[in-house]
Amino acid sequence: MEKWFNVGKIVNTHGIGGEVRVISRTDFHEERYKKGNTLYLFKEDGGEPIELKITSHRTHKNFDLLTFENYTNVNMSEPLKGGILKVPESQLGVLPEGEYYFHQIIGCTVYTDEGEEIGEIREILTPGANDVWVVKGKNGKDVLIPYIDNIVTSIDVETKKIIITPMEGLLD
Repeated sequence: MEKWFNVGKIVNTHGIGGEVRVISRTDFHEERYKKGNTLYLFKEDGGEPIELKITSHRTHKNFDLLTFENYTNVNMSEPLKGGILKVPESQLGVLPEGEYYFHQIIGCTVYTDEGEEIGEIREILTPGANDVWVVKGKNGKDVLIPYIDNIVTSIDVETKKIIITPMEGLLD
């Protein structure tokens, strides 16, 4: 059975030429949305995924704008709204050492270098210079961990264990 990975959600159309507005969930926008690539649209009704071949990609504000082969006007693209764009596991490329897909990090448990369990990573934010991991702490509160070398000291995606050296005030 094929495993699928979410890369974005179509939230609206953009203009009259068939372009759609996507809130992206991929960390590789330029590569994932390259002209000629194929994405699969999953609708809320649970039917078969719709294969979509990308004909253009650009960014506008905080959105990725895409057009697809055979979707040349707003009326054709309108039914795509609300759909989730996914790729099969076979389309995931091999990353260089020390780089990870979001799905490999989400679900990992974070510990301090002294062995104290902080909690499980439930989300990754990409606000700017570095990613920020949202960890659901043992007390139920979120702990924000910046993904930078002097804090994150060890990542083992096989055992789902991450070790950090917290800077002062990080866990308060």
